[in-house]
Formats: sequence, C-alpha cells, structure tokens
Amino acid sequence: MKRLTAPLVHCALALGLLLAALGCGAPERERVTIMVPWSGTEFKAFYSVIEAFEKANPGIDVAPQVTRALTQQLDAAVAAEAPPDLAVLPSVGAIAKYRGGALRPLGVDTSSFVDPFRGLAMDDGKVYAVPVKADVKSLVWYDRRLTPKPAGTWSALQKRPETWCLGLESPGATSGWPGADWIADILLAQEGVDAYENWVSGDGVTWNSPPVREAWERWWSLVEGSESATEREFDEAAVELVRNRCSLGHGALSAMAFPADLMKDERYTYVLPSPRQALEVSADFVGKFTRDNPGADRLIAYLAGAKAQQTWVNEPGYALSANRQVTTYDNRTQARIAGMLRSGHTLCFSAADAMDPDVSAAFYRAVMEYVNGEDLTGLLKALDQVQQHLGDSPRPTPLCGTPNQA
Repeated sequence: MKRLTAPLVHCALALGLLLAALGCGAPERERVTIMVPWSGTEFKAFYSVIEAFEKANPGIDVAPQVTRALTQQLDAAVAAEAPPDLAVLPSVGAIAKYRGGALRPLGVDTSSFVDPFRGLAMDDGKVYAVPVKADVKSLVWYDRRLTPKPAGTWSALQKRPETWCLGLESPGATSGWPGADWIADILLAQEGVDAYENWVSGDGVTWNSPPVREAWERWWSLVEGSESATEREFDEAAVELVRNRCSLGHGALSAMAFPADLMKDERYTYVLPSPRQALEVSADFVGKFTRDNPGADRLIAYLAGAKAQQTWVNEPGYALSANRQVTTYDNRTQARIAGMLRSGHTLCFSAADAMDPDVSAAFYRAVMEYVNGEDLTGLLKALDQVQQHLGDSPRPTPLCGTPNQA
C-alpha cells in the first residue's frame, strides 16, 4: 500500500500544479460596485435585471452594496475618495448636489426618455444620471368594492367621511416624507406649476406664504386625528388599507401593499385630485462616481435601455419606466398609470426630492413636529430661515415637463 500511495500523491500534486497554472491564465472578471437603497421585493426586481446583464456580459461581476442610509453612506464614501463605481440617486436634488463634482458625465443616449426625466444635464449638455424606474405619486387609492369613488379635488375630499391611511415613520433620516409628498401634491393641484416651481426654488413663494400654508392646513384637515402616524411606518399604513382598517391612501402604486392577485381584477383603484392636470412624480436614478471602468459604463447603459427596463417593470414591485419604448405591462392598473408619463399631464418632480438635501431634511422634520402639535407658523418661518441660509444651492433642471404624447 505504501508503494501505491506515493505515486498517487505525486499525481495529485502534479494535477494541482497543472490546474493552478491553468487558473493563472484565466481572464479576470471585471468588478463593478453599485450602491442601492432597495430591499425585499424592490431588490429582487433589481437583481433580476443584474442577473440578465451578467449573463450577457460573462466577464463582468456586479457587486451590489445595499444600504438603507444611502445618502449618508454615499456622502462618506465620496468624502473618503472611495466611492462605488455606480450609485442610485433617489432624488433630483441629489443629482444637483453631486454633478459638477463627484458625479461623472455619461455617454448614454437619453432621447427615449420623456420629459422631465431626460433633462438632467448641466449647461454643457452632458448627461449625469439616468432614470431606472419611475413613480407617479398624485394618486388617491381605495377599494372599489367597499368605498364609493372619491371626489376628484382636494377640497371635496375634505368633506368625505372616510379615514385616511397614514404612516410617517421611515428608516434612516427620512421620517416625514409621506406627509411632505402629500403637502406638495396639494400645493401643485391647487396653485399650479408656476407657484410650485417658485416655492421649490425659493423664488417669490416662501414657506410662510398663503398658498404653502393653505396646503399644510388642508393636509392636516384630511388626516387630523392621526397623531400616532409619527410612530407608524408607511408600509404599515399601506397594509392597513388592504386590511380595511382605513379607507383611503395617498401615494405611488409601488408604495402600496396591494397583493398581486387582488390587483388583477382591479379591486384597488385610484382617482387623481388634480384638476390642473399636473402630477407629482419621482424616480430612482443611477450615476457614475469613478473613472476608467468600462464595465460600469456598460452596466449603466444597459440599465437605461428598454430591454432592462421592460424586464424590471414586469417583476414584482409595480415599477414604472420613463423610457418611451417600454409599453408592455402585465398589470393593467400599472399600465394605466405608466400611460400618464406619456400623456398630456405636466409632470413635476416631488418638491422634497428636488430641494437641497438639507432643506428636504428640515421639511421632513417639520412634518413630524406639526403632527405632534407644534405651531405651524413657527415651523414655516424656521423653514424659510433654512432655505435662506443655504443661499444659491444647485437646482434641478428641469423641475417640471410635459411629455410628447407620441
């Protein structure tokens, strides 16, 4: 046995050396890091697109960095000069903050995207971010089997007896954002695009001006009695609508908790309380933060393309695409909402998303304090002071746009 074992050992060693030599000659896979804020269903939908990309590009390995505190972690990575190759930018305000600095220009054709999603460029005409999924936020949801169709204006909705689903708590530093979106939506519907743009830019419409104050007060008249909302997460409130513990909800389809089987028969549907035909929208964008990584360039071009976005919208999560070439949705309600992105509606990015991040953070805190009983006048004056202190901060261009109906 000893005489047989030695030759076997020699053979094993020789085989190992041969495999090692072959391994040294194998091409190295190119690594692309991308920082994302998604989890659960959203991450699964995103990762299905990444898997398709890796299959089509076998030499590239995509490494997602998942964080619920994306803004803070991205800020820290950029400050340490160790950013990811790509990162999701959850607002147009974040794009305005980074472009001209850490954000790199892209060689991506955005002509297939509808306005205002494709207009995120600097004065030099270069593109700095591409929208990978979009949302329409100006929707009032209800269960059509249990709740009569709501009225189509905010003033009429004030007179309805139904209860609203409301949760304001959110991971990270964004608690209050559902209220901020709602207040902005009311202002846009009541005052129109010009007043909305002037408020966001700080140009003539202050926080303590009558139109803005009235939007806050109208919002509170709808949800008054929901003080516990500051301790309830938004997704919990969405579940309460499904469980019939409240009757009306506000926000994007992707933020609701509607089961797919109940969406097929269009049991849950919506109205648009926007007589001015102006809608509040948002998007998640991807930007590039490193130089000289061809794999990152290929991935961001892929994510911007119709093939990837078509895959994404038909995964769970009810994402929408602002790419005009994406027209097929498995869910009929989702398809109708997506059609608004190619209609005659004027689309305006969420106010808080478009503001300087410090102003947005103050807006969110003010929402929480208002619900907890703080005086509205004092809160609005404090917000005016925050905006004035920041001075000429970067502004998203454009804030609103009306897509071609083609």
